[in-house]
Amino acid sequence: MARLTRAETQERNRAKVLVAAREEFARRGFRDAKVDVIAERAELTRGAVYSNFPGKRALYFAVLADLAARAEAAPHSRPGADVRSALGAFARDWIVRDAALGRDLSAEVMADERVRLPFTQLLELGALLLALAMERLDPPPSDGPPARYVRRARTVLTTLHGARQLTVAAPGFVEPFDVVSTCEQLADLAFNDFWAAPQLAPPARRADEPWTAGEAFDLVRGAPVPIPSDGVVAVLGLHRLAAAEEAVRAGADVTVVVVTGEPAELGPLARLVLTEVAGCLRQAFPASAWPRLRVVCDERGELGAVAGAAAVSDATEVAVRVEHGRIVARADGFGACHAVAAADVASGGYRRDDVKS
Repeated sequence: MARLTRAETQERNRAKVLVAAREEFARRGFRDAKVDVIAERAELTRGAVYSNFPGKRALYFAVLADLAARAEAAPHSRPGADVRSALGAFARDWIVRDAALGRDLSAEVMADERVRLPFTQLLELGALLLALAMERLDPPPSDGPPARYVRRARTVLTTLHGARQLTVAAPGFVEPFDVVSTCEQLADLAFNDFWAAPQLAPPARRADEPWTAGEAFDLVRGAPVPIPSDGVVAVLGLHRLAAAEEAVRAGADVTVVVVTGEPAELGPLARLVLTEVAGCLRQAFPASAWPRLRVVCDERGELGAVAGAAAVSDATEVAVRVEHGRIVARADGFGACHAVAAADVASGGYRRDDVKS
């Protein structure tokens, strides 16, 4: 029998730890779970567990992210033909997912400021994904103002997250049918929803560099996809995810690369939140309504480095414009996404004020 490489051994051990941790968290809950018991269940040492995960909370987030990726759609799930029915399908798929193992997630988020802000921004990006699907399914008249469904999407996610917490905290109180019906009603609720361009943005700088990103796993589609040779690539830390909308509203084809300064702990949290929203979205909306936006979790910082963000943190905002397989403009700092996305307007050229040599 061939001997496993170090990488293969580490991957096998990581998988064993995840299985053991899932069993321990399910039996005892997060707070009472013991790393020593997890190690024993996995037939590994305590040190082997910590060599894969820096702490119990990081392991908990990784278990929940793994479950979200494995979740299957409800057998009755069908994509909605309009926004109302799609939101109903989205809510049904959300509700049937097992919430018991995640009963301690909210407490862990609230317990640490370092987690609260990333979690908030992840919800912002999740709401944007849901809103874009709603907008594609219900486009405004050609002579009407642009539609924006972000506030409606945020309200849907607020309803579903709240219902999940109460399902665990007060068993029997939440009526699933009422939650689904509420989300359907939100499709018709009027909001004064608009998006304002950032007041300040750094100038986009001209560039002429090769683009060699290749392929990456897109959380929106749940599959590996090629990174386009034309469009905007936005490298965003977990404190800057709301900036993705600044590139989207400028009309660009956008790939969001999610990075963090704490990949071992916050990377799994990012995958958890975004995978859950995207997974329900794929089941609830027809493929024709899926957002054009691509979202990649870049926990190793490899794609970010290709885009020029060699050192990343949760405050990172770096954006590049790619045309015909070459980087033609870049910007970094607050407002970089909008600066680069707006730099190339319908004519195919650069506005004089947008791009600096």
